[in-house]
Amino acid sequence: MSAQEYAVGLDIGTTKIVAMIGRKNEYGKLEILGVGRSKSLGVHRGVVNNITQTITSIQQAVDQAESVSGINIEEVTVGIAGQHIRSLQHSDYITRGDSDEVINQEDVNNLCKQVYKLVMLPGEEIIHVLPQEYKIDGQSEIKEPIGMYGGRLEANFHLVIGQVASIKNIYRCVKSADLDLKKITLEPLASADAVLSQEEKEAGVALIDIGGGTTDLAIFKDGIIRHTAVIPQGGNIITQDIKEGCSIIEKQAELLKTKFGSAWPGENKENEIVSIPGLRGREPKEITLKNLSKIIHARVIEILETVFVEIKNYGHDEPKKQLIAGVVLTGGGSQLKHIKQLAEYVTGMPSRIGYPNEHLAGDSDTECTSPLFSTAVGLVMKGLEETYEEEAEDGTEEEPVVEEVDVQEAVFEPKDADEPAEEPEPAEEEAPKITQPTKSKGIFDTWATKFKEFLDNAE
Repeated sequence: MSAQEYAVGLDIGTTKIVAMIGRKNEYGKLEILGVGRSKSLGVHRGVVNNITQTITSIQQAVDQAESVSGINIEEVTVGIAGQHIRSLQHSDYITRGDSDEVINQEDVNNLCKQVYKLVMLPGEEIIHVLPQEYKIDGQSEIKEPIGMYGGRLEANFHLVIGQVASIKNIYRCVKSADLDLKKITLEPLASADAVLSQEEKEAGVALIDIGGGTTDLAIFKDGIIRHTAVIPQGGNIITQDIKEGCSIIEKQAELLKTKFGSAWPGENKENEIVSIPGLRGREPKEITLKNLSKIIHARVIEILETVFVEIKNYGHDEPKKQLIAGVVLTGGGSQLKHIKQLAEYVTGMPSRIGYPNEHLAGDSDTECTSPLFSTAVGLVMKGLEETYEEEAEDGTEEEPVVEEVDVQEAVFEPKDADEPAEEPEPAEEEAPKITQPTKSKGIFDTWATKFKEFLDNAE
């Protein structure tokens, strides 16, 4: 299987590292070929703090994914999060040389490249430049400028910024694990691709991805990313609270949280008790589920209220910016009992749990459809998207020539630029090769070319 047919997502989280291999099937759905998972030992709140341990964890996850799928992994799309991530809004413009020519993809790319050159604070780097709305010669609220006329192209951008040191540490870990870094993507954007529908993005929605070390937020409205934030609190801090509040070890606290934990203390009765085995022959400890829920409830309320402050900062209270689709919770922390109801109580918005099964093929492993793997699924989708974009760019390089000149010349020119363009005879023979630039786009194009050649031979 060639590298163009599949993509690998590498989710470097605080509690787990996931390597996921996937490809698109004939129906355009994502088919998961293999998943590898290892305990994350060198990451704290989304930031690498032990290079050696992180490299070992990455290698374990990648080896496991390779053994399941039988594919040798060479390059990966990596997710980035952590408390160092921040975002801001920025406007910029370019003045085009000839306003009588239509705006093309190159103009949009030039505008984005210009934004990447912005001077950031010392030690910071721009990770994403996300265009929101364009203006052409003062005409505002343009979503797609390509094909329009104008001299001044302007746009509002959402910039995602991170610390250079943290990005370099991730890059170093990936390279040291004998992998090539294809792309770095902000984790909430990857999760959003996996669990949100286009209708939700249009209506307005807040995606809350509760991970082990961080809680990631991505807000969409009118189909455009409007706000992102990374809050340095997640499921691990809840475990820590249980550990300290109940005077037990971390492993027991994590088991208590996942098996008996609830974010809503009202449902537990006072006489519901769970017994924890004592260490090395000591007396077992008895913990009431009511107290356990109270500990969890207090911390989850704090996390959700911090997220709601960010939603208010975006401007949710304004009628035009209202998030009609409400809140979507995903990530490992979203599996906590009654967290959906608590999110509705805190934010006053409708909510649901986001599962990454919408884009997955029907026969996918049930483990892959868990909210735990939302980011990994999204990273695979981003990797495949990048591959298709590269193929599209390769295939459309000569399209302007095909549009602007005679078809015979268009066919002849890519074949040999040194030969005179007025030679008509080779054009007929080379005519089937007009599809060659887009040959790499997919199976259908390859089949169409072969079928055309078959018909020509039949004649």
